[in-house]
Amino acid sequence: MINIEKLTIPSLLENSFKKYGENIALSYVNQKHLTYHDFQNEVNKLKKVLFQLGIRKGDKVAILSRNMPNWGIAFFSIASIGAIAVPLLPDFHESEILNILEHSETKAVFVSKLMFPKIESVSKNVIDTIIFTDNLEVLKGNHSQNIDGFNEIEINEQDITSIIYTSGTTGKSKGVMLTHKNIVFEAIQLLNVENVKQNHRFLSILPLSHAYENTLGLIMPIMRGSSVYYLEKPPTANALIPAMEKVKPTHILSVPMVIEKIYKNKVLPTFTKSTFMALLYKVTVIRKILNRLAGKKLKKTFGGKLEFFGIGGAPLDPVVEKFLREAKFPYAIGYGLTECAPFLSGANPKNVKYRATGPILDGIKVKINNPDPKTGEGEVWAKGDNVMKGYYKEPKLTKEVLTEDGWLKTGDRGFFDKDKYLYIKGRIKNMIVGASGENIYPEEIESIINNFKYVLESIVVEKKGKLIALVHFNYEELEKQFQHLKEEAVHFAKKKADELIDELHTYINSKVNKFSRVYAVVPQTIPFEKTATQKIKRYLYS
Repeated sequence: MINIEKLTIPSLLENSFKKYGENIALSYVNQKHLTYHDFQNEVNKLKKVLFQLGIRKGDKVAILSRNMPNWGIAFFSIASIGAIAVPLLPDFHESEILNILEHSETKAVFVSKLMFPKIESVSKNVIDTIIFTDNLEVLKGNHSQNIDGFNEIEINEQDITSIIYTSGTTGKSKGVMLTHKNIVFEAIQLLNVENVKQNHRFLSILPLSHAYENTLGLIMPIMRGSSVYYLEKPPTANALIPAMEKVKPTHILSVPMVIEKIYKNKVLPTFTKSTFMALLYKVTVIRKILNRLAGKKLKKTFGGKLEFFGIGGAPLDPVVEKFLREAKFPYAIGYGLTECAPFLSGANPKNVKYRATGPILDGIKVKINNPDPKTGEGEVWAKGDNVMKGYYKEPKLTKEVLTEDGWLKTGDRGFFDKDKYLYIKGRIKNMIVGASGENIYPEEIESIINNFKYVLESIVVEKKGKLIALVHFNYEELEKQFQHLKEEAVHFAKKKADELIDELHTYINSKVNKFSRVYAVVPQTIPFEKTATQKIKRYLYS
């Protein structure tokens, strides 16, 4: 049971500090760890520093940093004095960062030394205080010894704890205002999906500035006395594999792209390296046996103790999901959006259902608005204590998505099955209406394209009433075929990709219904621009 006096970050922390003092709280993989007692001391020290620097309740404090223990210390310190955290995605462009700092009226910034150049040119005019996350050293700020009122800070459940600016697939970033109650309530409800325990070990690989990693990968494990480990380097294979061997994580949160790359680049080539093996892999019984063996090897690669591999942030490729099921890999699925802090539905490895996002979280209402009488499909609407307060300084945008009686219009089209599992068809904004009024979901066509040989990613767009597939091939893999030609390898790889276009075009149109056939396949020579959860920014290509 979670025994928290109020649904606020300080109450959550107080409960954890009291119960789990000697447990490991936060740590780098290869460095000294912080126990919950250490964590408590660090938060208490930093709270005072922030107060001495003039940060008060309601002030905005940005965090621009890669994942590290001090990220969490900064976040919890900000929330514990009633200030508002503004987490910034490390991948944001300098101009986006400047816009957000100005729009949010940020008073102070926690920044890692690696990210400092992104704010160096704007710091003098916009920011009063700068603190390095690496060592919590104050680079810029006016210290005041006056801490009157420090012990009288009162934080309420409806106070805003963070403003998360989404860099979505549809353009302009919006500042999602999440309250203490939104986040803590959500973390508690998620325990009904996965019962996180104090002996669990999380390995954090997604940006903490994203609501997904923030709530599930930081707030929830801290609430339960679990341990969270961070990589000293970016999460490449060279850094991840030894880290997983050392930490032996029980829980990892990921976006689909990570496991899709592992399947397409490591698993599938093993089973298709010869014509004979490729034929065997097409036989259902043999494929299941091979996938089961691959699953055992994969679990060993992940440290051997993995219980929960959470996948969210974007749709998972159906072919990859089928592999994970047959491999008996402990994958879990969830669906939500930043505006819901962030999850609405989810299933753990024991009750996950193919292509479904899972049942709705307890205490949250979800309905299909105006469902189609034939298919049961309609826009997904949500209501509950996890739904945001609104978009910061955007009353008009807030009114567009929040009804007067508190329903959030998600912009996603979905339906429920007989077991009340939610299925998502795609974004309503992405949906293309065919010549005879048919609803075409580009995501469904893309899942077919992405399983064609040498395809890394794709998007389907409408141009002049016709469907066009923009496709990014795996040029690196193609070049390997021509390595012996050295300088000519790149040339022949591109030529091979051109030859694949006609073959791919025929393949797509043989797999889709008549009104979903594509008119042309256009190669995309450089990777698509993506959001933090690796969704393609469609608005740039439509």
